[in-house]
Amino acid sequence: MSTNHELVQRALQRIPGGVNSPVRAFRAVGGEPFFTARADGPYLWDVEGTRYIDYVGSWGPMIVGHNHPSVREAV
Repeated sequence: MSTNHELVQRALQRIPGGVNSPVRAFRAVGGEPFFTARADGPYLWDVEGTRYIDYVGSWGPMIVGHNHPSVREAV
Protein backbone atom coordinates (compact mmCIF):
# COMPACT_ATOMS: atom_id res chain seq x y z
CA MET A 1 0.00 0.00 0.00
CA SER A 2 1.24 3.50 -0.77
CA THR A 3 1.79 6.17 1.86
CA ASN A 4 0.26 9.64 1.75
CA HIS A 5 3.67 11.06 0.81
CA GLU A 6 4.12 8.61 -2.09
CA LEU A 7 0.64 9.39 -3.40
CA VAL A 8 1.27 13.15 -3.14
CA GLN A 9 4.43 12.75 -5.22
CA ARG A 10 2.50 10.80 -7.88
CA ALA A 11 -0.31 13.36 -7.86
CA LEU A 12 2.15 16.24 -8.31
CA GLN A 13 3.30 14.61 -11.57
CA ARG A 14 -0.25 14.46 -12.93
CA ILE A 15 -2.36 17.21 -11.34
CA PRO A 16 -1.41 20.90 -10.99
CA GLY A 17 -0.59 21.44 -7.32
CA GLY A 18 -1.16 17.74 -6.64
CA VAL A 19 -4.82 18.17 -5.67
CA ASN A 20 -8.04 18.44 -7.66
CA SER A 21 -9.54 21.14 -5.50
CA PRO A 22 -10.05 24.89 -5.28
CA VAL A 23 -7.36 24.73 -2.59
CA ARG A 24 -4.55 24.04 -5.05
CA ALA A 25 -1.99 25.87 -2.95
CA PHE A 26 -2.06 23.19 -0.24
CA ARG A 27 1.49 24.08 0.77
CA ALA A 28 0.19 27.45 1.99
CA VAL A 29 -1.58 25.69 4.88
CA GLY A 30 1.41 23.48 5.68
CA GLY A 31 2.06 19.78 5.37
CA GLU A 32 0.81 17.45 2.71
CA PRO A 33 -2.73 16.33 1.93
CA PHE A 34 -3.81 12.87 3.02
CA PHE A 35 -5.49 10.34 0.77
CA THR A 36 -8.78 8.92 2.01
CA ALA A 37 -9.04 5.14 1.93
CA ARG A 38 -12.51 4.90 3.46
CA ALA A 39 -15.14 6.89 5.32
CA ASP A 40 -17.96 6.02 7.69
CA GLY A 41 -20.20 8.36 9.68
CA PRO A 42 -18.17 11.36 10.85
CA TYR A 43 -14.83 9.64 10.25
CA LEU A 44 -12.31 9.34 7.42
CA TRP A 45 -9.32 6.99 7.36
CA ASP A 46 -6.26 7.70 5.25
CA VAL A 47 -4.21 5.12 3.35
CA GLU A 48 -1.94 4.78 6.39
CA GLY A 49 -4.84 3.91 8.72
CA THR A 50 -4.99 7.26 10.55
CA ARG A 51 -8.54 8.19 11.56
CA TYR A 52 -9.78 11.78 11.19
CA ILE A 53 -13.02 13.46 12.22
CA ASP A 54 -14.61 15.14 9.19
CA TYR A 55 -15.52 18.55 10.55
CA VAL A 56 -16.18 19.88 7.04
CA GLY A 57 -18.84 17.38 5.88
CA SER A 58 -18.55 18.70 2.32
CA TRP A 59 -19.73 22.06 3.63
CA GLY A 60 -23.23 20.76 4.38
CA PRO A 61 -24.34 18.07 1.92
CA MET A 62 -22.98 15.28 4.10
CA ILE A 63 -24.90 16.22 7.23
CA VAL A 64 -25.74 12.55 7.92
CA GLY A 65 -22.08 11.54 7.58
CA HIS A 66 -20.28 9.25 5.19
CA ASN A 67 -21.75 5.95 4.04
CA HIS A 68 -25.09 6.42 5.84
CA PRO A 69 -27.26 3.30 5.30
CA SER A 70 -30.42 5.16 4.23
CA VAL A 71 -28.50 7.29 1.73
CA ARG A 72 -26.65 4.24 0.42
CA GLU A 73 -29.94 2.36 -0.04
CA ALA A 74 -31.56 5.33 -1.80
CA VAL A 75 -28.70 5.63 -4.24
